[in-house]
Amino acid sequence: MRRAVFDSAVLVSAFLRPGGLSDQLLLLAAQGDFDLVLAPEIIGETWRKLLTSNRIRRRYAYSDERVHRFCRGLLRICDLVRGLPPIVAVARDPNDDMVIACAVKGQAESIITRDKDLLSISPYRGVTIITPEAFRQQLRDAGYRPT
Repeated sequence: MRRAVFDSAVLVSAFLRPGGLSDQLLLLAAQGDFDLVLAPEIIGETWRKLLTSNRIRRRYAYSDERVHRFCRGLLRICDLVRGLPPIVAVARDPNDDMVIACAVKGQAESIITRDKDLLSISPYRGVTIITPEAFRQQLRDAGYRPT
């Protein structure tokens, strides 16, 4: 089965835009159309961004409890990878390195992101780094019908 890592920005987008592309892809993972691979560090970063980003909190109205439920829900639908190996691939942002480490340890084929630093190093150790739109197209090509 296809295995993919979502970075925290894709997860934040899924939370903030119900019905949007990132949310649709998360739903496909929950349905078992592919294996979502995450590390506690990625879920933790998602949680911190949603709870502490003043920019996001000013723009979107949601409760802290909704954030907690969302992050706990991620644990139910993902293959959780613990004990990430040290990888330094994107020196500018160490958070990018944890996403790559999760993909490598979790044997994912893809990282789904819009982060230009990550996208610029694709492929990395056999892991393709692509946008949510490109991933949606791969799923369509494989016979899945995400909108």
